[in-house]
This record gives sequence, structure tokens and C-alpha cells, in this order.
Amino acid sequence: MVILSKQNPTVRELASLKEKKGRRERGTFLVEGGKMVSECAACGMEIVRIAVREGYAGETYGAPAVILGKDAFASVCDEKTPQGIAAEVKIPQCLPAPPEGSCLFLDGLADPANVGAIVRTAAAAGYRELYLADCADPFSPKSVRASMSGVFRVKLMRGTREELLGVLGDIPVIAADMGGENVFSFVPPARFCIAIGNEGNGLSEAVRRRADCTVGIPMAGTESLNAAVSAGILMYQLKR
Repeated sequence: MVILSKQNPTVRELASLKEKKGRRERGTFLVEGGKMVSECAACGMEIVRIAVREGYAGETYGAPAVILGKDAFASVCDEKTPQGIAAEVKIPQCLPAPPEGSCLFLDGLADPANVGAIVRTAAAAGYRELYLADCADPFSPKSVRASMSGVFRVKLMRGTREELLGVLGDIPVIAADMGGENVFSFVPPARFCIAIGNEGNGLSEAVRRRADCTVGIPMAGTESLNAAVSAGILMYQLKR
């Protein structure tokens, strides 16, 4: 059966995942596009159901599938030109726990695209644990897209600053700040946590107090770099 109406309860449930309230109530998030859904399944994420546009003839990964008309499918998706498949996926419940290796602390990042891009680079650079305090939702459609498959490959732990800083234990915290020591001459400890602050205001006072050292990226001709770009440079340089 093909569902045509945007007001159909199933369509409304799926469309609600574009909003934080809907994701919180259902405990799921939306993954859009053939490549992303394929990688989601390959990473062992729990797919609750698949939505496909009428005429789609590809894989549905053994999950319950609903077939939607063109307009109904478009109303479910966040992308302007949806590819024909989307998955409702269970949000992993990662309780804050001490890190096993070097990790990241994201302190108040407000842009979901920055959060997603950092998640993507972290997965590529081998940082498997990220602590998010007062950040944009990493499971929003914009963040998931920016992360590519990174959101399926890392542990995202969310909580208050106090809670997350507490579970770090005695791991050294390296704060990112323009006034810090040149990161290219800095010698990092064997294991560490990189703290990245808000795009406009930088790190919170609580994180600055907890930091063991501060590093910066030398600038020539500009005052600052995008938070995700800065995080990427620091991640690779500190693990060189």
C-alpha cells in the first residue's frame, strides 16, 4: 500500500524526527539517502523502519518498510532533493563513562553542522569518544548529514559540564584557544582530551578551570578559524 497523505499518522511520526522534540519522544533519529542508510546498517545501528518513495527498488535491510507517495516522502525528509530512502534509527544510549583513549569535549557548540563535521573528523582520526555539553543535537538531520557515517562510528555522551568533566577522571584536558601555546611545537601527553568551545564565546569558565594546558593554531591574515576546521587540525596534529 502506498501512503499518499502528509497527514497520515506514520508520515507525521517520521516527519517529527526532523525536530528535537520528536526525536526525544520517540528515541529515534532520521537517516536519509542510500549511502547513509547502507552505512548505518553496516555499522550495526538499530533500524526501526525504512521509508521509501513510491517506485524505489533498492535494499531495505530487512527492516519493516513503508512506501510513501512523492509528496508524503518529501514531507518526511529534511533534504531538499531526497534520494528515495530514509531510515528511522534508534538513538544509541551512551551513558557518560571514562574514556578509553584520547577523546574530545565539545563545550557549547551551537551549530549542528559544526558538531556533525567534528564527529566526522573524529571518526576518521581515531577519536572514538566525544563528550557533548550544552551542544546542538548531534542527531539532528543537519548534523547527521555533516557527520557522514561518523555518527554511527563514535560514542556520543551527553550531560552537564560537571557530570562530563567528572567522568574524565585524571585525563589531561587540552583547551583550544587562540591565545594558547603553538600546537605545532606542543608535545602532548600519551592520552588526552581536546576541549573545543562555542563558536562565538569559546570555552566555558568551568572547562577553562579544568584544563591542564591551552594550545592555539597560529594565524596569518585572519582572526579565527571555523570551530570544525580548528578541531580537525588539532585532532590530527596532537595525534601525529
